[in-house]
Amino acid sequence: MSEGNGLLRAARERTPSRRAPGEYMSRAELAEAVCLWLWQTTDTQYELDGHYIAKLERGAVRWPGAAYRSGLRQVLNVSSDADLGFVPPNPGGTLDPEPEPEPEPAPYSTAGLSDDLIDAGDESISLLTLAEESNVGELTVEQLHADIERIAQSYLKVPTKPLFQRTKAVRDRAFKLLSGRQPPQQTRDLYAAAGWAITLLGWMSVDLGRPDIAESHTRTAWACAEAADFDELRAWVRATQHTAAFWQDDFSRAAEFAQDGLRYAEGTSALFLASAAAVDLGRIGRLDEAREALDAAKRTTVNASVADLGGPFRCTPERAEGLWSDAHLALGETKYTLQHADRGVALFEAAPHALRNYGSERMVRLQQVKGRLEVGELDGAVEALRPVLAIPPEYRVRPLIHRVSEIAALLRSERYADENKAQAMHEGIREFVRRPAADSRPDRLIGVTDDR
Repeated sequence: MSEGNGLLRAARERTPSRRAPGEYMSRAELAEAVCLWLWQTTDTQYELDGHYIAKLERGAVRWPGAAYRSGLRQVLNVSSDADLGFVPPNPGGTLDPEPEPEPEPAPYSTAGLSDDLIDAGDESISLLTLAEESNVGELTVEQLHADIERIAQSYLKVPTKPLFQRTKAVRDRAFKLLSGRQPPQQTRDLYAAAGWAITLLGWMSVDLGRPDIAESHTRTAWACAEAADFDELRAWVRATQHTAAFWQDDFSRAAEFAQDGLRYAEGTSALFLASAAAVDLGRIGRLDEAREALDAAKRTTVNASVADLGGPFRCTPERAEGLWSDAHLALGETKYTLQHADRGVALFEAAPHALRNYGSERMVRLQQVKGRLEVGELDGAVEALRPVLAIPPEYRVRPLIHRVSEIAALLRSERYADENKAQAMHEGIREFVRRPAADSRPDRLIGVTDDR
């Protein structure tokens, strides 16, 4: 008989019911909340019910699929699968990649109505334009911005492909509305919504291994930002252009984008761009300028009144610590590399689950690995690498694969040639890079560029 999952049950029983004040969530209510969140973030309807939650709590299923794990973490407000008692089967060695998950129950069988259900929801949104007196009303614009904000905040917490498709839909809906007639302010708001959607498509394209396609997106995003006359959008477009250039090893152009973006940055984009410029300048050997840029980044004050979308379009202090760590590494200052990386990871771990940027956190953990390898702390490098190698394949974006491969190169150096732990790390990395995100194949992105 399977051992019960007390952690999952305890998490449910400390989560207040949304229906019955003073009570905790029932299994059925938890299942409904997870399904609702998955529908809102992925446009996919799942058949999770109270019976399946009971199976999880009994321990009959120890490793549900990625979508259910994401939804349960979100609703129960925990940061990791381990907090819910989920244990991968046959874990093997400590650096083995994550095994295949327990299959999830199939989505609802609706006798051929699944597409109709999705279409009906989209049609209801489009009917806002008929319910209001003009081609575009406040509720229509509000819905577009709410959609893109939800997508940005869900990025790298749920599988990427559904979010990519949903972002395209927001972009297309905004441009369709722009073809009509509306007051000037609503026109600017529509261009802003379209610009944010296209900028996010660009960021996703970088993560999926096509920074060249990201450049196509960002050219149109810049035109939208100009039409909207929206400085914070201009700043994040430049940040995305910087990122696309950076992951093509064009650090000079990346630095130009970052420095130009600072002309418009007011919110957390200012912290990101200032920090990124220091990394870029260090990478191309302009060390004095890199130190000046790094000092300026550390003195940057963020205007808290400027709202951001979250996700990749928010630079928290912990994300900045990771960039500063990278800059010090480029400057050959390993001591400070480790200080900033360790501080960044600690801040990430202390952040609420809903606000935690797991994509940036993984990159900062790899800075820890690099720094520890540079100073010969092999045991510390193993511990820092372990949580990165454990992430599911659907979150193994191309920049992460690139950084992990850089660590593999360090492990092949003469310094670690005879170290068994280094060889084990290297083997773990080889397995990791053999299973990148399924959606990162270039053919998945052909034809999705914005050629307007």
